[in-house]
Amino acid sequence: MSLSLNLPPDKQRAMLSQMLTIRRFEERASADYLAGKIYGVVHCYIGEEAVAVGVCSALERTDRIISTHRGHGHCIAKGADLNRMTAELYGRQTGYCKGKGGSMHIADFGIGMLGANGIVAGGISIITGAGLAAQIEGKGGVAVSFFGDGASNAGPFHECLNIAATWKLPMIYVCENNLHAAQTTAASTHAMPDVAGRAAGYGIPGVIVDGNDVFAVYQAANQAVDRARSGAGPTLIECKTYRHRAHTERKGQPDPRDRAEVEAWMRRDPIALLTGQLREQGELDDAGLRAMEGDIMAALDAAVAFAEASPFPEPEQATDDVFAA
Repeated sequence: MSLSLNLPPDKQRAMLSQMLTIRRFEERASADYLAGKIYGVVHCYIGEEAVAVGVCSALERTDRIISTHRGHGHCIAKGADLNRMTAELYGRQTGYCKGKGGSMHIADFGIGMLGANGIVAGGISIITGAGLAAQIEGKGGVAVSFFGDGASNAGPFHECLNIAATWKLPMIYVCENNLHAAQTTAASTHAMPDVAGRAAGYGIPGVIVDGNDVFAVYQAANQAVDRARSGAGPTLIECKTYRHRAHTERKGQPDPRDRAEVEAWMRRDPIALLTGQLREQGELDDAGLRAMEGDIMAALDAAVAFAEASPFPEPEQATDDVFAA
């Protein structure tokens, strides 16, 4: 782990609490999906929590982000309401998208969460537009795009980095490089091992960080935020991380990854690393961790109860909130 950057102990514990909330939310979502309580599909963020928490801890509430198909962690790190998130997964009217979006389409404009996207690289163009809006607004806002290593091979990635660099947009592009795009290894689709190196072609900083070290991610994000707010333009941050689960939570979903690779990365669990550091610093003990876990589980139990008590959308509401341009 990196140094804690002299962050106050309460902020460090808050980071751990957010990471644990994401982990437990995803574990519950997986269990409920496999039990038939959640429809559609679920992509778990387990193992990558330090990226969302590290980046979003450097942002203001009014800063905007956009997510991916694996987006629950970004929502929680940006401050989304667990009740409305859970209700959305359960397909209930009280969900963020009135139960019609499901796992991959949660949005809350009030906290700067512009939504998730089931299309690979689909959010990069949208959030670059939000970066242009922030520049026009002139209030110092920044916009953050989260995407995977697979999306870095898609056209919108290159087009948006080029225009953001040319116009010096207040953008931060965060590549969550978990070494696999669905079942395809990054090594088989990337000519070079590091996505961050592509930033040189657009004349902007490309930074590689340990995506399992929340403080390293936070430090890189802080520097990128300062650069963006100052008008100097975008930064590409590549977070080397790893998902602990298969691509989705479907029953029988194959996971062709090398087992030794999986086990090696799981030994570097970001939550275990942060917990260990806080213990070494004397800022967390068993009682404190149990209390934190208890609060999180109580909040998740309440969110599930809220969702289960909420109504499904009525059939006649199927075309509400549907627009055509």
